[in-house]
Amino acid sequence: MKKIIIAAGLTSLMSTTAMAQNIGVSMALFDDNFLTVLRNGIEETAGQRDGVDVQIEDAQNDVARQLDQINNFVASGVDAIIVNPVDTSATQAMTDAASDAGVPLVFVNREPINVDTLPDNQAFVASNEIESGTLETFEVCKMLRAQGLGNGAKAYVLMGELSNQAAVQRTKDVEDILGIDMCSFIEVVDQQTANWSREQANSLMTNWLASGEEFHAVIANNDEMALGAIQAMKSAGISMDAVVVGGVDATQDALAAMQAGDLDVTVFQNAGGQGTGALDAAIALSKGEPVDQKVYIPFELVTPDNMANYMTQN
Repeated sequence: MKKIIIAAGLTSLMSTTAMAQNIGVSMALFDDNFLTVLRNGIEETAGQRDGVDVQIEDAQNDVARQLDQINNFVASGVDAIIVNPVDTSATQAMTDAASDAGVPLVFVNREPINVDTLPDNQAFVASNEIESGTLETFEVCKMLRAQGLGNGAKAYVLMGELSNQAAVQRTKDVEDILGIDMCSFIEVVDQQTANWSREQANSLMTNWLASGEEFHAVIANNDEMALGAIQAMKSAGISMDAVVVGGVDATQDALAAMQAGDLDVTVFQNAGGQGTGALDAAIALSKGEPVDQKVYIPFELVTPDNMANYMTQN
């Protein structure tokens, strides 16, 4: 009888082990406020799912390092892989590496260049970038009109990494909104990349200020760059009441700046929701379950009027 009980116990243990899901995660970089929230969302969700373990690695903004991480995940026998790509134009090689090994893969947050040709066991979880820059820029337009600048206003545009689909789309969103009749009164003085970085945006804004060019708004592809621009303007003694500043992500630092009256508009991108969605998709794919290949978490406009609803979100 004892042998039977022991055998049954071993069978149960082996069954439990077989059901465990091991997910490898490669993040573009750890040193980013928004991506940190996304990463935390993956970890917290994994802790809420029985038998799910995640191994999260930092690609340090290096495409070659990220591809090595994916190959290492494949070699170690993970059940699925989640990738927040460094360069969205380099994702085909990542798709191929996982597909050749039969390992499910989920891209998160940054849209891969091959999003429309992903194999059946791969998916993309993010927010639709057509909404992000559109919501931001239209609100900036309305604010400038409300200030009586409908006959003419000037703006600077801060772009993210040009290799990143989100930066390209958000900048196109700006151009599209400024192309409609209601907002065509806004002229872009200059637009340059600050690579999502607060420090680089501070430096770029400082250079723009040195030109002495008149401007009324700063439209940034993300909050970090908006905050860098704000730092530069405040250091130069510019009143933030005189400039409309917009960003995207609704990070905690951004909302603190909005509370202080420095940031005028941002757009909530649900980092935790994207992390949860990516992990759930990876788990489902590892079990052979069907998953929508494009899963979009909606963007939401954030202004001083409703910011209280987002203070604990990102």
